[in-house]
Amino acid sequence: MPHDSGSAADRGVRTPVVRGPLPPLSDEQIEAQWIARAERQRLLKECPNTAFGFILEEHLFLRQTGGAEVTRELINHVLEIAELRNVEIQIMPQVQESHVGLHGPMRLLETPEHRRFAYCEGQESGQLFAEPKVVSTLQMRYARMRSQALTIKDSRGLLQRMRGAL
Repeated sequence: MPHDSGSAADRGVRTPVVRGPLPPLSDEQIEAQWIARAERQRLLKECPNTAFGFILEEHLFLRQTGGAEVTRELINHVLEIAELRNVEIQIMPQVQESHVGLHGPMRLLETPEHRRFAYCEGQESGQLFAEPKVVSTLQMRYARMRSQALTIKDSRGLLQRMRGAL
């Protein structure tokens, strides 16, 4: 079944990103990852009663993976998503020398039944946590990161300035 891999930003970032993993991924593995990514992005719009919060590192945009045009499209995409009422996006500035997010990505989840989970990942594996003590610790770390990141308004302004500089 044919699949639209998304925007030019997706396609532009896709090439250098998929060439990086070792051992190399098969075309089928790459396609499966990009389909899963598109499904996750779809949830942002299809679940308007679910709150989503993201903290993105400033260097993700400064690196210009795929070139200036791809980065511009990526910034446009992030700004578009940030306009959704259920989405908050903050940028962790490069000048913030240290923060708890440097230990690796984490996702904090809460079910409709108010059960809380955390998912943390490294290069080789990911781990789902349900233990309240672990989840609470990770929620405290996320709260600290939010206090260290730019405000939502300042993050939007930074992204707009970065886009204008491209």
